[in-house]
Amino acid sequence: MNISAQTSGVTPPVADLQSTLDRINTPSAPSSSNGLGALGQADFLRLLTTQLSLQDPLEPANNEQMLAQMAQFSSLAASTESSETLSEISAKLDNLIAAQEAAADASRAAIEAAANAARAAAQQSAPTAADLQSI
Repeated sequence: MNISAQTSGVTPPVADLQSTLDRINTPSAPSSSNGLGALGQADFLRLLTTQLSLQDPLEPANNEQMLAQMAQFSSLAASTESSETLSEISAKLDNLIAAQEAAADASRAAIEAAANAARAAAQQSAPTAADLQSI
């Protein structure tokens, strides 16, 4: 399907399809953390429905091509879901690490306080120089 040949009588769906294709084909740095750039699942679904609505009924799309596209959409959905799940796991691990660090700090403070108390008790019960001279 040649999109540029069909855009001569530009209708809104074709213009939308062309703009989506332009965004796909324009090389740019990814703008999101999941590597998909500014393109999302909704863009792919819109592209698919526009392709289906514009295809020639006398020459429908090849079944293998349609299956390949559907597999790509399925892969995209799985990738997006995996990315979201990994982000959630990462956030939970960050919270766990922060809690462990707080517990370790509290444990160190408790050990230090116990050691200081033991030193103070030992100093109070230890004989002084005056006590030793009086013997």
